[in-house]
Amino acid sequence: MSDISTKTQTLSDGNDMPLVGFGTYLIDTPDKMDKAITTAYESGYRLFDTAQLYQNEAILGESIRKLGVNRSKIFITDKITEMNQGYDLTIDSAEYSLQQLGTDYFDLLLVHWPISDKFFDTWRAFEELKKQGKAKSIGVSNFTQSHLQLLKTQASEMPVVNQIETHPYLTQSPMVAFDNKESILTQAWSPLGRGVVLNDPMIAKMAAHHERSVAQVILRWQVQRGVAVIPKSQTASRIKENIDLDFELSDDEMSMIDILNKNQRNGREPELVYEMGKQY
Repeated sequence: MSDISTKTQTLSDGNDMPLVGFGTYLIDTPDKMDKAITTAYESGYRLFDTAQLYQNEAILGESIRKLGVNRSKIFITDKITEMNQGYDLTIDSAEYSLQQLGTDYFDLLLVHWPISDKFFDTWRAFEELKKQGKAKSIGVSNFTQSHLQLLKTQASEMPVVNQIETHPYLTQSPMVAFDNKESILTQAWSPLGRGVVLNDPMIAKMAAHHERSVAQVILRWQVQRGVAVIPKSQTASRIKENIDLDFELSDDEMSMIDILNKNQRNGREPELVYEMGKQY
């Protein structure tokens, strides 16, 4: 088992979170989920990431139960979707998600996207869910620097994680630096750029030099710059490969990947979701 699989980051609230987790977006049948979760667990993953939007909380919960391991050994992240935001809806939908997952707490609960009209009420509900012990840690996803600065004007406690789209073509270095300054851990969704970056010739050369895959080099770059990752795959060999990151990139190699940035998003623009109240 790879050493990176046991690496955790202590969040600003004192809880520990694995640096490498397993994303479950688009895994939509019990059979696919069972195979993926079993392979992931055996490969060393302990963090499993879902969202209300994915509509797979129940099958993820069932697959985790089938592993037969103590709940305390597994880290579950879930996200509250836009239509379930606002104080009461957040509380109620979080309860429903816990029932779906078959657990009585989230290790980490995230606001999936910031939306303007429910912005503060949703976070107030998050703080309440944490007080009740239903969420051990609370955080956000797809928040920009200005969203976090706005949140800070009313929040009793700040998010401990900000899960954002970041990969070599969208390094988001200023955002990562801001999160660090605020003691917020950045976690990358789409850490491989939805496959777009996997054909990059320069990273391919680097991968050949290290006798690793392009995906492994990108994930290593993420972790080495202090960004947690949740790669997703339904292919057993790739699931294993994505957590086998025990090699080191040189400072030069890290810089060479940094300069590939094109500010190229594959996902939504957070400010537009914030203004429109939904993913357009």
